[in-house]
Amino acid sequence: MSVKETNIYTCPMHLEIKQDHPGSCPKCGMALEPIKVQADEENDELTYMSRRFWISLFISLPLFIVAMTNDLAPELLPESLSMLSVQWFLFILATPVVLWGGWPFFVRGYLSVKTWNLNMFTLIAIGVGSSYIYSVFALLVPHTFPPLMQTEDGLVHVYFEASAVITTLVLLGQMLELKARSKTTSAIKTLLNLSPAQAHKIDNNGNEEIVSLESVLVDDILRIKPGEKIPVDGVVIGGHSNVDESMITGEAIPVPKSVDDFLIGATLNKNGTLLMRAVRVGSDTMLSEIIDMVAQAQRSRAPIQHIADKVAGYFVPAVIFSAIFTFFGWYMWGPEPRLAYAVVSAVAVLIIACPCALGLATPISIMVGTGRAALMGILIKDAQSLETMEKVTILVVDKTGTLTEGKPKVTNFIVSDGFDEIDVLRYAASLESVSEHPLAQAIVKHAKDAGLVLSQVDKFKAITARGIIGEIDDKKIVLGSQEFINSLCIFEADAQKKIKALRKEDKGLIFMSIDFHLCAIFAIEDAIKPTSKEAIHALKKEGIKVVLISGDNKITANKVADTLGIDKVYSSVLPNVKAEIIKELQDAGEIVAMAGDGINDAPALMQANVGIAMGTGTDVAINSAGITLIKGDLLGIVKVRKLSYETMKNIRQNLFFAFIYNSAGIPIAAGLFYPLFGVLLSPVIAAAAMSFSSVSVITNALQLRNIKIG
Repeated sequence: MSVKETNIYTCPMHLEIKQDHPGSCPKCGMALEPIKVQADEENDELTYMSRRFWISLFISLPLFIVAMTNDLAPELLPESLSMLSVQWFLFILATPVVLWGGWPFFVRGYLSVKTWNLNMFTLIAIGVGSSYIYSVFALLVPHTFPPLMQTEDGLVHVYFEASAVITTLVLLGQMLELKARSKTTSAIKTLLNLSPAQAHKIDNNGNEEIVSLESVLVDDILRIKPGEKIPVDGVVIGGHSNVDESMITGEAIPVPKSVDDFLIGATLNKNGTLLMRAVRVGSDTMLSEIIDMVAQAQRSRAPIQHIADKVAGYFVPAVIFSAIFTFFGWYMWGPEPRLAYAVVSAVAVLIIACPCALGLATPISIMVGTGRAALMGILIKDAQSLETMEKVTILVVDKTGTLTEGKPKVTNFIVSDGFDEIDVLRYAASLESVSEHPLAQAIVKHAKDAGLVLSQVDKFKAITARGIIGEIDDKKIVLGSQEFINSLCIFEADAQKKIKALRKEDKGLIFMSIDFHLCAIFAIEDAIKPTSKEAIHALKKEGIKVVLISGDNKITANKVADTLGIDKVYSSVLPNVKAEIIKELQDAGEIVAMAGDGINDAPALMQANVGIAMGTGTDVAINSAGITLIKGDLLGIVKVRKLSYETMKNIRQNLFFAFIYNSAGIPIAAGLFYPLFGVLLSPVIAAAAMSFSSVSVITNALQLRNIKIG
């Protein structure tokens, strides 16, 4: 089955509208867009509108030239060509432009009235239809018009050129708008084009064959040669190389890869040959998940959008009322020919006041902003998170995996007298291999590096934020905090001295007992990320207060805070308390962003106004957050803060100009300058201004692709 048959189409302005085929939005009339963007997908609506525009332009040009020549320099026309003949010529050319070229506008205008969802196509259909029908009556039954409107030959001035040129200009505006809108998905198309089309698959006999990416299955063995892209997500099983992951993480420095290292699909293998085992393929790869998340964010609604929606909801009825008032104002109090002035002015009001630019102001900027973020290795799940980041006053950070590398290692292993070091390490690693605690893997790795084989664990039990218990070889093994172990056995004076010395070195300590006797102390160190200090300094410079909330003891937490310049520290905090602290900060009036990477951070990430997950963290944390930093680097928060500011500034510019344009355009079209200068706005000029207002909003939004973020 083809992608188009399974794709869902939605409206960029009304996300609740969804259907399984292309078409127009029943609320605003805009062309629906596919939710799943394809790299080489053709824009059928753009093709449709472009064909109508070029044909209408070809017909309208001679029509416009003849009409303008007849009005401004009639002596240039052949003497044998009468006024009536000119009008019939204009009628013949204008009819296919209005009725065929403008047919989509009349259909959408009719549906808008039928469903009572008045929109820009309501105004266009009424405006173009009014000028065309008026001209047809003037041509066919001129004697029914007031004598003051008739010429000496008994003819009435017609506006066929206005109706045809308005239609052509609106088609031009639609074509330019669709082209500009297609650029807002350029980030997704860039991501889609990252994946290679083929892969080198190794069969059971060791033979290599080239297969399509779609045919790669989980556990397939693939060879990646130097200069080739990694086809899918997987694990290295042979070889070593450096891989450029900048297209996913935004980090330009190649990452060394060897056996057991994870490979991200679409990244670039630089200088060595790798053998890999496919782990995630198709829609399960990291690249596919990134694309889906970006598409979801681009279709989400920012809170500021509700302002535009509310204004637009009242705007169209107000415009129609203004056009009616303009018509009767000119007809009752205007100079002769009153009816002609009334029609021209009312049509100009209807055409110039189309609120399309107002409706596009927010979603277009959101689409460009979230796309730009994705190319920097920042995934924004929804528009609300992007909008809120600009307002954040406090950033709450976890320590392990957020400020630090998240790759702890054992630096000291102290065994009590009377215990065998090998057995103690084997017991500790066996029990920790079942645990999900961030520090557990450090002990497991320490044992595996020593060549130990782990044992079977019975009766395993984890006690949140305190420790773990289990049985190995009929011995009761406990690992955990000092307080937890202290509640089970007594610490000797000699052990207390060693603990005090290790605390001064800013190391995390895990205590172990066997059958309720203290047997070992593990000192574990997790290096601070090189960019953490720079990021915190930049955030504080922006006026954001940084708070550290950690489950570590007070000495360790304060040491990290002092190193990084963090002023406020909450230490020895249980996972459920993190969310409570954030709630207290919010109750005090703060807008809180929370950055974390572990399962225990999920409640706090959800409680925060903006949750920020490290891409190197757990799936639970990532799913609980509104923003994910793929690289897991706090500098990403500085970037997304800047992007939020620039995006919201862009949206405000769009809303301001769209609102001012519409507000100023109506009185000018209604004839504001006529009493002062004798100037009346032509509906043709109104149509040009209306068409290019939408294009200008989109063009302004596209500037977000070029701003300097950091």
